[in-house]
Amino acid sequence: MSFRNRKHNRLSDYDYSQNGMYFVTICTKNLGNVFGEIVNGRMILNNIGKIANEFWTEIPVHFSNIDLDECVVMPDHIHGIIEIKNNPNVGTAHVRSDNKNRTKMLLSRAIHGFKSSVTRKILYPTQERIYAFPTKFAWQKSFYDHIVRNEIELNKIREYIFKNPQNWGKDNENIFYDFAEKSE
Repeated sequence: MSFRNRKHNRLSDYDYSQNGMYFVTICTKNLGNVFGEIVNGRMILNNIGKIANEFWTEIPVHFSNIDLDECVVMPDHIHGIIEIKNNPNVGTAHVRSDNKNRTKMLLSRAIHGFKSSVTRKILYPTQERIYAFPTKFAWQKSFYDHIVRNEIELNKIREYIFKNPQNWGKDNENIFYDFAEKSE
């Protein structure tokens, strides 16, 4: 599939800079297990996993309108809840135009900054152009998101994140989820 025909992960008419809670999943390229391993239902971070965890917790330092909620670094992906709050830039021109640039929206900018920082720290820990680890680390393009619509969903997602290490291996597609309430 070419870049032009690639499926967009974000909702086309949604402003991902607006206040709210977002459940995101960020995967490593080809789902490579690079962050550590699950031992007895617990995630044991290796050095790369510790770097990813550290930079995740620093997101609010770089984005004052973001708070973090539950998060887990897994062997090949990261699940986290991001809250955008008190954002004065909601509904800016790039969102209202027909030619929406999703990369300028706050959620995408935060994830891009996180992924870039982690990659630089892993690949170039001393700013030299040498690989620090025996792997050429890379992220999967983009990320998955779920807009949290209510407190019930939020609590289900928190539980999912908390239990993710315990459930590792029981689910072939660990990154896919469905938290929306089913209408009866």
